[in-house]
Amino acid sequence: MTRVRDEPADLPVRSSEHVHDGLVWDVRRDEVDLGHGVVTREVLVHTGAVGVVAMDDEDRVLLLRQYRHPVGHYLWEPPAGLLDVPGEDALVTARRELAEEADLVAGEWHVLVDFFNSPGGSTESFRCYLARGLRPVPEEERHEREDEERDMPAVWLPLDEARDLVLAGRLHNPTAVTGILAACAARDAGWATLRPADAPWPERSPGRA
Repeated sequence: MTRVRDEPADLPVRSSEHVHDGLVWDVRRDEVDLGHGVVTREVLVHTGAVGVVAMDDEDRVLLLRQYRHPVGHYLWEPPAGLLDVPGEDALVTARRELAEEADLVAGEWHVLVDFFNSPGGSTESFRCYLARGLRPVPEEERHEREDEERDMPAVWLPLDEARDLVLAGRLHNPTAVTGILAACAARDAGWATLRPADAPWPERSPGRA
């Protein structure tokens, strides 16, 4: 491994103003000293989120079709959800989202990839898991979905076909793009790059104050 690595920084913040309280995230305005000048940046304060690339025994991945109002599109994406329960372990959140959105539980979990979703303007950090050893949630225990999650068509795609859709520009959800490509890379490396499900995550979003 090279020594190239993202690192935390603690640049002086000259002032910080709370601009907006939102339903899901907030906005603040910071004046940051870069060392060669002070800049003003508006920051979307996000709770962070997790996603799940669920893969069956035939190496097919699950995608759900969900309406995303900010971009005005129906997007095909893996199950995912906000880390909006204070103090909750990210894996617990991921297990719940897989059960609630896909009616599935998994016997094998690994960390697939971590990333900042939009580091130029948001605090959102994202952890994507690989879930295998799938089985259905019993009918009587299934979550009753509502709002955008109420009617989400589902499709199982061979991993290589999903990769080709990403590279053809037909899938745009960041969890789908990043998770599918990471799953392909991990498979091609014999799954040697997978990390334990409880791998440290120091970059996790601190959440809303």
